[in-house]
Amino acid sequence: MSASGGTKAIVAALGANLAIAASKFVAFAFSGSSSMLAEGVHSIADSGNQFLLLVGGKRAQREATPQHPFGYGRERFIYAFLVSIVLFSVGGMFAIYEGYEKIQHPHELEHWYWPVGVLAFAVIAEGFSFRTAIKESDELRGNQSWMQFIRRAKAPELPVVLLEDFGALIGLVLAFGGVGLTLLTGDGVWDGIGTVCIGVLLVLIALILAAETKSLLLGEAAGAEEVEKIQAAIVDGDTVTGVIHMRTLHLGPEELLIAAKIAVRHDETAAEVAAAIDAAEARIRAAVPIARVIYLEPDIYSEAEAAKGPDREATPGGPARTIEH
Repeated sequence: MSASGGTKAIVAALGANLAIAASKFVAFAFSGSSSMLAEGVHSIADSGNQFLLLVGGKRAQREATPQHPFGYGRERFIYAFLVSIVLFSVGGMFAIYEGYEKIQHPHELEHWYWPVGVLAFAVIAEGFSFRTAIKESDELRGNQSWMQFIRRAKAPELPVVLLEDFGALIGLVLAFGGVGLTLLTGDGVWDGIGTVCIGVLLVLIALILAAETKSLLLGEAAGAEEVEKIQAAIVDGDTVTGVIHMRTLHLGPEELLIAAKIAVRHDETAAEVAAAIDAAEARIRAAVPIARVIYLEPDIYSEAEAAKGPDREATPGGPARTIEH
């Protein structure tokens, strides 16, 4: 996994969640708090998710094969989507079920200082993990807002860790509320309500992750800034006079496929056109290093054909035609 994959943030989150999960289960054993049980399962689910992200990053590095000629870069998207499923089923639905059971059959907390102490420790550990994820994300976020970064990032790992850590911190606040109100009122129903709120929070985060990773799995184009760089790099003003139309597709977070029909002068020879295409490919890779697969098709630009619109039968510029020389 490349540096932009957020490996440091994933490892930090994994270590924090394993320690937190152990402490939460100990607190549940001593206190009987359903909020602690739900939070413990939440941390276990998060730990499994970070493991999935690491596995996905490793598998995505495999070399291309005849059966998979464009490589395995999308494995990172697949494993990120699995994270959303785990978070929804193991984390969210379990917490909602456990909270419902606690509301139906409430009981007083025992040894209240265990859940309070563990929650305080968990806030510190999750805060450290969240800070690491923010620090790594800031290097890639640029001028984007956090919501824009999560929606537009092509590498899924950092958005996943950011949302998980943010959700974990909010969940800890909800757990504090449930435990605190139970201690103040002596009514265990509040612990169950806090648990249900944690479950609803996890389901919402899982749905957001599923929507974003689904878009990546379907195939997203390059960003607007990258598209502008590619178009500028293709045209040399001499042999290549313009871009008739272009399609881009992310094969992985750091792998971009580019297919374009380019306009060339009608009096150029085949050798001159071939040389111009080779030069254009070199300029593209210099401008956008993640451009790994490039297909450029030369054509003679036709205003009449372009006016027909970008449909399958009459693409802008007309059908490809033989370059005579």
